[in-house]
Amino acid sequence: MKQTGIIIIAAMIALGGGIAAQRFLPSMEKNSATSLPDFNLPDQFGNQHNISEWRGKILIINFWATWCPPCRKEIPEFIALQKQYSDKGVQFIGVALEEQKPVAEYASSAHINYPILISENDGIVLANQLGNNVGAIPYTIVVNQQGQIIHRHPGEFSKSQILEIINPLLD
Repeated sequence: MKQTGIIIIAAMIALGGGIAAQRFLPSMEKNSATSLPDFNLPDQFGNQHNISEWRGKILIINFWATWCPPCRKEIPEFIALQKQYSDKGVQFIGVALEEQKPVAEYASSAHINYPILISENDGIVLANQLGNNVGAIPYTIVVNQQGQIIHRHPGEFSKSQILEIINPLLD
């Protein structure tokens, strides 16, 4: 009987958490457009970059880490989309939440074809400023050609989800 009570309590807590997440996360994704703030980060080779370098493009900025399985799972799709849509003004940018050495090694072995910026611990603060209120990793934002954040996506971001958002911007 005691074990059944514990299971019921755990189920109620899980249900409550699921309901709260369901109410919170969709509102995060459907928020109104806000301006992308200016920021500088070094790339995997140590060269400083300002996000304004890519002004006028559709930006898909992905916060990730080499130790994150969902991050590693979505990167091949990002590589393919970067190759397919770069001539249409789409630019993927990875923001790694760790040190330069493992990121550079992984980027080289995975043949990542888009800029990788290194943020280490500052990336968590930046992701939070960009709407990652739940501390999700991966966390991705989509920025339109006018520099407005039009979509925030906590968790894994699939090719079909990305295309649903960027296709109207390409027309």
